[in-house]
This record gives sequence, C-alpha cells and structure tokens, in this order.
Amino acid sequence: MKKMRFVFHLLLYLLSLFLFLHGSNCSVGNPQSEMAEMVNVHIGSISHTLEPTLPTVHLPHGMIRLWPIVSPGAADRYTASRIYAFPLNQPAHRYPPVGAIMPAAGEGEPLPDQIASEFDHALEIAKPYYYSVLLEDDDIWAEYSPTERAVFYQFKFNQSGPAQIFIFAKNNGHFQIIDNKTVVGKETFEGVTQYFYLELNVPFTHFKLYKNQTLQNPEKEISGDKLTAALRYELPAGQTIGVKYGISYISEEQAKQNLKNEIPHWSFEAVKTAAQEKWNSTLAKIQIKGGTPDQRVYFYTALYRCFERMVNITEDGKYYSGYDHQIHEDSRPFYVDDWSWDTYRSLHPLRLLIEPEKEMDMIQSYVRMYEQSGWMPTFPQIWGDRKCMIGHHQAALLADAYFKGWRDFDLQKAYRGLRKNAMEGTMIPWQEGPAFPIDQVYREKGFFPALQPGQKETIESVSSFEQRQSVAVTLEHAYDDWCLAQLAKELDKSTDYDLFMKRAENYKNVYNPATGFMSPKTEDGKWLEPFDPKRSGGIGSRAYFAELNSWTYTWHVQHDVPGLMELMGGKEKFIARLDRLFEESLGSSKWVFLGQFPDATGLVGQFVMGNEQSFHIPYLYNYAGVPWKAQKRIRQLLDAWFRNDLMGVCGDEDGGAMSSFYVFSAMGFYPVCPGQPIYLMGSPLFDEIKIDLGKGKHFIIKAIKNSARNRFIQAAKLNGKEINRSWFTHSEIVNGGELILEMGARPNKSWGSVEISLPASMSTKKK
Repeated sequence: MKKMRFVFHLLLYLLSLFLFLHGSNCSVGNPQSEMAEMVNVHIGSISHTLEPTLPTVHLPHGMIRLWPIVSPGAADRYTASRIYAFPLNQPAHRYPPVGAIMPAAGEGEPLPDQIASEFDHALEIAKPYYYSVLLEDDDIWAEYSPTERAVFYQFKFNQSGPAQIFIFAKNNGHFQIIDNKTVVGKETFEGVTQYFYLELNVPFTHFKLYKNQTLQNPEKEISGDKLTAALRYELPAGQTIGVKYGISYISEEQAKQNLKNEIPHWSFEAVKTAAQEKWNSTLAKIQIKGGTPDQRVYFYTALYRCFERMVNITEDGKYYSGYDHQIHEDSRPFYVDDWSWDTYRSLHPLRLLIEPEKEMDMIQSYVRMYEQSGWMPTFPQIWGDRKCMIGHHQAALLADAYFKGWRDFDLQKAYRGLRKNAMEGTMIPWQEGPAFPIDQVYREKGFFPALQPGQKETIESVSSFEQRQSVAVTLEHAYDDWCLAQLAKELDKSTDYDLFMKRAENYKNVYNPATGFMSPKTEDGKWLEPFDPKRSGGIGSRAYFAELNSWTYTWHVQHDVPGLMELMGGKEKFIARLDRLFEESLGSSKWVFLGQFPDATGLVGQFVMGNEQSFHIPYLYNYAGVPWKAQKRIRQLLDAWFRNDLMGVCGDEDGGAMSSFYVFSAMGFYPVCPGQPIYLMGSPLFDEIKIDLGKGKHFIIKAIKNSARNRFIQAAKLNGKEINRSWFTHSEIVNGGELILEMGARPNKSWGSVEISLPASMSTKKK
C-alpha cells in the first residue's frame, strides 16, 4: 500500500512538473489570473552600455508611473543600495520624478543622506501592479499600488517611537496643510504644473515645513524650490499608515476629484487587486502555449512594457495641453509621451492589432497637437514636443493605421500637418519647426548634405554632438515621403503624390555603387572620401548616421526592398551582402568599436540587435526568396539577446520599442514597412499563439512540431488554404483567422521562394 501511494504521488509530481515545463502557465485557454505574475520587471535592469529598464508600476497607459528613487551615483538602478524616496509620479518615460514621498523613523531633519535607507532586492516584491520593499535602516515596510490617476501607499513602522512621512517638491512647488490628515500641493516641471491632493488614514500630531532644507515659520503654507513637508507621529510598533493621493495637471480640485473617483475607500487590497486584474486582462490579449518557462516570462514582460506609453492624461473629460497651454474639453481621450522614431516600427503596429480603438485615440491626439501648436510633433510629451532624433515618422503612424482599415481620425487635418512638416519644416536632427537653408538641398537635390571631415559646421542650429546625420536623414525622410505619398494618393492629391513618390526614391542618391554602401555626399554632389562604412562619422557616427554605421543604414529602405536589391546587383548579391552583415568583423577590438558606437549593442558581426534601425533587417531575406535564412537568424537573435535575466535586454528598451519587436518576432511575424499592410513571417517561439483582435475575433498561430531544434517552416496554411509565401496581409487576419505552420529541423528551401509570391514593395508595384 505504501508503495502504491509512493507511485501515485510520484506520478502526480511528474505530471505537475510536465505541465509547468510544457506550457501550463499562460497557455491558450488558461485562466487570466496568472499572467501578471509571469512578468519579471527586472529583466534588463542592468544595461549593456546605455539605459537600463525600470521596474515601473502603473496601469496600462495610466497617467501615474512609479519606481523607487535610488542612489544617484548608481550606473544601473538595480545595483543601487539605497532608496532615497518614492515618486508621486514619473510624468515622462525615463524622466526624473515630480514630487516624492518617504517614511522615516526618528525626529531627524530632512537631509537626503539621513532619510535614504538601505534596501535589499531579496526583501522586495516588484510586479506591474504592486511594489513593496523593506527600508532596512528604519525597519519600515513600504508598499504601493496605483490606479490611473491616484496611488495608495502603505508604510508599516515595525518599531515604536517617533516617525515621520516626508513629502518633497523640487521645483516651483507649493504645499498647504489643510488639517492633520490632508495635504495639498503642486510642483512645476518643464512649464507644466502637477497638482496633488493627499490624505492619510492616521492623523499626524504635528508638522514642519522646510525650504532648501531650512525650517520655515510654522505656517500652514509654503512655496518655492526644494520644499519638504515633514508629517510627524508617535507610533506603537507595527503601526501601518495609509497614504493615498490623486494627481492632476488641471487643478488641486481636480486632483481631489480624481482621488475621490478612483480610491474613495481605505482598502489597500482593493486597489491592489483591481490593478492586478487590469493587468491580467490586458496581458490576456495575447495567450501563448509552449516554449520554455523563461521564454514565457520574457514574452509577458515584453508585452507589459508595451503598455507604458502612450499615456492618457484626460481627467473627467478634460485635459491640459502643453501644445497651447490651455485646458480642453473633449469626448475622446488625449494621449502624450511617445517617441515616434522608436515606436513607429513595431509598437504602434502592435497596438493596431490588440487595441486599435486606443491607437485611433492616440493618432487623433497627434492631430490635436498639430492643431494646437502648428506642427506635427515628433516626440510628444506632456509639456510639448521634445524634438528628438530624425525623420517625420508620424506619417508612418497614420499611413499604417489608414491602410490597415482603421480611420477614426481626421485624415484631412492630419495630412495638412504632415505635409507642412515635409514641405516647410526642418530636417535637422533633434529640431522641429521652420526649415533652414540646408533643408532646401534635400528638397532640390534629393539628399541631405554632409560636411568634409574637420570642416566647421555652418548651421548654428545643428547640434555639435548630434551633428548632421546626413545619410540617415536622407534615408529616413525618403521612407516618410513614401508614407506621405500613399496618403496623398488616397486623398486624390495627384501633384503631391508625384512629388512625394519622387522623393521616396531619394535613398538611391546616397547609395554609392562603387562601394555598395549608403554614403555621404557634400552639397556639390560629390562622394565624401575617404569613407569607411564601419568607422566614418565621428563619435557615435552622428556626422553621417544616427547612432550606428553604414553597415546598418545601408538596409534602411523599408519601403522599397526590391529597389535596394536592384542597386546591389540583384537577388544573389543582396543575399550575400545580408549574410556578410551578420559575419563581418568589427575591424577593431569591441571596446574601441563601442567607444565610437555606444548604441551598437547586441552585436552579431556588424548587425546590431540593440538598436531600432536593425529590427526589420533579418526579415529582408523573405524579399529575396530565402525565408529560411530569416527563420534561422531570428531564432538565433531571440535566443542570444533576449533572456530572463538582469542583462536580458540588449539595448535601450525605449518604452516599448524593443519589447514590441520581441513580441512580434516571438509570435513569428513582423511589420517590416509600416504603411504597407503586410507582415513578414519569421519563426514563432511558441506552439500556439492566440491574439485577441477584439469583438470576439481571434488570430491563432499554430506551429506543429515546433521546438528549439525545429525552427524552420516546412509548409503553411492560412485560413484553411495552403500558401507558399512568407508573408500575409492585415486584411487576411483582422477579422480573425488561423495560420498553421509545419515546422522541421532542416529548412525547406523551396517554401516561400517562388518569384511570383515574394512580398511586393514600391518598385515592384510600379512595374
């Protein structure tokens, strides 16, 4: 009998282990309650060279984002040893906090070094919806959970005696003590005011107000810079104090209303549970089956990061706009915080699949920003356009949505804004606004001019660090002009269509057939010599390129891959060049190479996985009829550079940009050219993927016999029909459908190779 019980329990254990290892977590059809628990917010929290990820706690697209404020000297936040405070809010991705709060034991003055506390990640819980940690110096448990516009903090003081809760405002702040359980205030950042209304469930016995760490007269109000309110207590051991507050960009009264709307009670668990459920239902938009436990954790972590931005700043049907500094009433939400250079490639296309209605509101927000400011913004923040990077990639956002059938935005007005940027705006990197004389070179000659090495910059507005980026500017605007041409055609603007289609071919003007690389030209049209495609361009390659070199930017022709193939001498030479990209040496030691190109992380030969310009490149094999090479390379890249560990993000994550590349690629397809409603296939990591398209419709991908070894597509069936092509259209899946892939260990080199079934592009469509 004992033996039988032993065998029974052994079999039960083995069954449980099998289910865990083979996709029980987050698999298709599983309850949603586990999905938020799969997220590891610390993946990538130690960076390779640039910015680490952040353990952001927030609701999807919520106005409030939180993460601990740690030692300012730490190169990576995860390696910090002390917490200095917790934010009231982080209004912009990777920007400093606005307002802060911190508990402490004792009666000391609010000097930062005295308030800061040691902490240990082993005594920390970090989830998308909840954070807790032990502040070791004062033996205080701190925890928080947010709603969209409000937050609930709890501080448990394990020791008896004097205690304080500090509230901070750094710039142009104001505090007012209403009573012994209520504080209101504000802080200004980048010309925008963030208001707060804060309540405590335990009344403080007295308070002190400081300005520049100097005690002020015992008034109930204080204004200025570097403000601190110290709320003082005498507590028994084990006392928990609840602190909840609402924020607003409109007024203190609206902050109070936001708190009343979202946290009218004193139940911390209710807030935490609601936030957890919101994340579970959001992450359930994509359900997966199969893969390894680490792959499933990484997938849902990447998906979680895709919902940080854009941010809905509407409050009770009103919003403050930093684009005209007015408060507006509108029936549609208003979204800010986007970096279109990073996010047009895959984050916005992912939203068109899983939350298209929100994407429409985001695009219409761009249109309203143009109405209010006179320019279509590039990196819209709450205070206005941040004016970063290059290109006018808002054209890609709108074209991609429109040609995928989503049209709930004002296209006529949007087109006017896009056209104004393209015809009257400057192309100078990290600038926005009226054109300079240098911009006319592109518009008249079809390329952005470069300077000779050592030649002094003649345009004052060109940043001495970012420089002209002449080749990258030409290539990225050529793509934007193609997007704009497609919209012009749809609006029956034939003259504009012809103009922008001509400009869409400007990529050819910087392709040097003698070297086979995209190369800089001086204003008189001469190739710059000498030119090294690996090294030329100055620190960070910003004289001719944006962050990377010509080995990457030579492939930056998303809208006309067959045209690029023709420039390179045909299909075979194109394939050989792609192969060589992944095999070419750095030409120096890695540390020397990275010294010039710090953004070039995740290196495979000259290919850079850690930067956005490279995302589409592995999929270009499909255009040449060798999709098996794409399948092999993509699996290699996902295995090597996206891992469930502290350095598991190989470059700047950029608020969903790199994460959305992973989500698409792990599902087995990718939007190479936003604005063209097709997806190129790769090799899915999972046995089954179920994408919720809304309104009861689902797109399901099944990879039969899929494994780490079986990564090659042998055959495919889309919506019940055999297909011998390595791409599919948005219209084929948007109403629901099924893609069945037969996988194998060796490539089927005939699948997807037939000339007539290769994906079309600008040149092939013109023919």
